[in-house]
Amino acid sequence: MNLLDNLDKIRSTELGVVRVKKNLNLDDIDIIAWCKDKVCNADNIIKQGKNWYVYADNAIITINGSSFTIITAHKTKK
Repeated sequence: MNLLDNLDKIRSTELGVVRVKKNLNLDDIDIIAWCKDKVCNADNIIKQGKNWYVYADNAIITINGSSFTIITAHKTKK
């Protein structure tokens, strides 16, 4: 199963949206659309355990591998 083949299934919970906005200091934007764009333009996508880890634009987005739910995102450490 490939994350890029399942873009239409990517979703999030309200809490997930809040975490992504807070951790990445994002303004009032559509987080799901933003994350989908990052998946499409990712530097690297890794499936580890039950989650996908999307590396894009100095951020790591964590997406559940079975439900395609955005869990959180963090800035990459330099």
